[in-house]
Amino acid sequence: MRLRPSFRALPVALTAFTFVLAACGASASATTGSSSGTPAAADVRLGYFPNITHATALVGVGNGTYAHELGSLGALKTQIFNAGPAAVEALFSGAIDMSYVGPNPAINAYVQSHGSAIRVISGATSGGASLVVKPDINSASDLKGKKVASPQLGGTQDVALRYWLDQKGLKTDATGGGDVSIVPQDNAQTLQTFQSGAISGAWVPE
Repeated sequence: MRLRPSFRALPVALTAFTFVLAACGASASATTGSSSGTPAAADVRLGYFPNITHATALVGVGNGTYAHELGSLGALKTQIFNAGPAAVEALFSGAIDMSYVGPNPAINAYVQSHGSAIRVISGATSGGASLVVKPDINSASDLKGKKVASPQLGGTQDVALRYWLDQKGLKTDATGGGDVSIVPQDNAQTLQTFQSGAISGAWVPE
């Protein structure tokens, strides 16, 4: 999204995104193949977010790269998520086979499953997330008593935001309390709530 000139971004840490694969392998629609050993066709279910940090997925889906590489091996099915924890839940449940997610949800999924649920394939992008605030916010201390949005509790932006605030001496908690109230909300809502004054800032992916 294009930010208006009156919006201002504070310096933030880089955000990295990774590509992960469900350790269970192919989707439930896969078959065992023919007796000749030819792989059977199967749907490959890919998850990603509709924002700039997932440009790799957006371009690959949009220009047909993934579908081309799959060829006759199967059809590409996609599912869009707002944040990493939701994508990880889909991986755990078997609803998707692979997804682009941030490092925090990927690490959490690996730890929670003792390394059995996912495999990290590669890094996909670095940067692309900023803390965008109202014009009257000139320092971290100005955020005390304010509401700031993040995409989802436990997501990469959420963890980065809480860490940054902690480094500035501002406390938060998982229920929206503390010195700064962190409000989880869909990325698509953030611009509207920002403009309405419901929040004073947001740690957003673009």
